[in-house]
Amino acid sequence: MLTVRAPATSANLGSGFDVFGVALDRPADVVRVEKADETTIEVTGIGSTYIPTDPEGNTVGAVAEALDAPAHIRIDKGVRPSSGLGSSAASAAAAALALNELYDRGLTKEELVPIAAEGEAVVSGEPHADNVAPSLLGGFTIAAGGDITTVDAAIPLVACLPEIAVSTRDARRVVPSTAEMTDLVDTVGRAATLTVGMCRSDPALVGEGMSDEIVTPARASLISGYGQVRTAAFDAGATGVTVSGAGPSIIAACYESDRRAVAGAMVDAFSDVGVDARAYQTEIGRGAELLG
Repeated sequence: MLTVRAPATSANLGSGFDVFGVALDRPADVVRVEKADETTIEVTGIGSTYIPTDPEGNTVGAVAEALDAPAHIRIDKGVRPSSGLGSSAASAAAAALALNELYDRGLTKEELVPIAAEGEAVVSGEPHADNVAPSLLGGFTIAAGGDITTVDAAIPLVACLPEIAVSTRDARRVVPSTAEMTDLVDTVGRAATLTVGMCRSDPALVGEGMSDEIVTPARASLISGYGQVRTAAFDAGATGVTVSGAGPSIIAACYESDRRAVAGAMVDAFSDVGVDARAYQTEIGRGAELLG
């Protein structure tokens, strides 16, 4: 038996739609694998009753098939499904690393990214690396044209998860198919600013770069209380606030000294609109790790 821990992630970060992602220090999924004649899946933990155990409908089943590595796979969910925190990606990343080791396939973490992304296609309809890349590799990642660039950044973050659900498929449907040139130019500038901020581990630059007027407004409309939560986070000291992945989680960058206040303000703002929420006081963390 092999056990792997893979972290939650936040993708897009506002200006980096389908490109940017960060690994979060917490929460995380833990996946255990044992060789078997055919793949079987067992799921426990947060939201496990909503996750299919049929290998054809689960991200880890697709990963096992891609690696030709049948196994009994047990997923202990620490990342809630439909949270915007890369729940399916965490399971896929953990399974990819575990099965690669179990069957001695000899692939690097970088080479496992497209395999884990195939697992993501089971949930989102098409493979995307913006969540699986940071979950496997850690840090801040840029997934573009099949290439992955990783930056070992240190930025305090708050991920606030409300007790509502937004499916990845629904969140993709509301993304505009066209954009004004002025908005595109602004987004490129913001993305460049965010990247420099990550390279310098500068929360102010990262926060400035998280602004986006193309994708985020469309997805924010699916999240009850988004505007109030965003304002409360800024008032408490956040340097940047945006939708995490497909939502409904909201991610905020901040300085360490303000992280607790930002977390409390975001939870309280959701409460004010009648939505229960919890906040993870976290930071950019490591990627998937073999535990034994």
